[in-house]
Amino acid sequence: MVPDVDPDSIVYLNGQYLRLEDAKVSVLDRGFVFGDGIYEVVPVYGGKPFRMAEHISRLQRSLKSIRIETGLSDQDWAALFTDVIARTASALSSENVMVYLQVTRGPAKRDHAFPRQAQPTIFCMVSPFKRPSAQQREQGLSTIGIPDLRWLNCHIKSVSLLGNVLGKQAAIDAGVDEVIQFRDGVLTEGSSCNIWVVRNGILLAPELNHFILEGVRYRFIEQLAAKAGIAFQSRDITEDEVDNADELMLSSATKEVLPIVRYNDRPVGSGRPGPVYAALSQAYDDILKAL
Repeated sequence: MVPDVDPDSIVYLNGQYLRLEDAKVSVLDRGFVFGDGIYEVVPVYGGKPFRMAEHISRLQRSLKSIRIETGLSDQDWAALFTDVIARTASALSSENVMVYLQVTRGPAKRDHAFPRQAQPTIFCMVSPFKRPSAQQREQGLSTIGIPDLRWLNCHIKSVSLLGNVLGKQAAIDAGVDEVIQFRDGVLTEGSSCNIWVVRNGILLAPELNHFILEGVRYRFIEQLAAKAGIAFQSRDITEDEVDNADELMLSSATKEVLPIVRYNDRPVGSGRPGPVYAALSQAYDDILKAL
């Protein structure tokens, strides 16, 4: 069993609830052999899933993109998430948890082509998570820029995350919190987060395409910006624009939205979290308080 993981925690696997220690999949599962699967993460605050419909929509898009047929509707996925939370979250000593779902093409003879008959593997578990700390919010994060060497279908939330793992390790090796990746001189994203740029009071985000994952926070922060009266543009963003940004931020399901105050060992703007971040962070908190 993996250290620091409770073997007695209850998980869902292919229609059954069982102890994590007892949850097993075949070594021929295509998720293990080929990374042939997708995943989704839904944050849950005080027992209430946050933007679950948007997460399910992305889940269905990812499944369709790699042609995994589960036969489950949006309503079926919502019912599964709700049931998993009800059965397991109360046993965790945390007000906030996240639901992790992984769907693979299932076990089959090792062959690169899609198997004609394979039953998808569906695994779901609930884990505690902590909201960003006051120190992270008030002091901000540090980053470095690196080339984006991942595959060209980053819009699929694939379990094949080796490129993302290498990106995160590059940040750790450099002693910073995160990387900011570029493809042919154009901003893509972090190792596991969307990146936001502020220039002249305008909030900029990379255009949605196959080079980035459409984080559920992407549309949400766009909506928060509109409510706060912050101008927003989605377009190609160059390395020079990131180098000379007034503010940088990152967002993800569990990191919410956080300021980046150092980039390539230089301060971003004033070197402190800026006014656009402050407005978005406050708006984010207000939404969570109203849940």
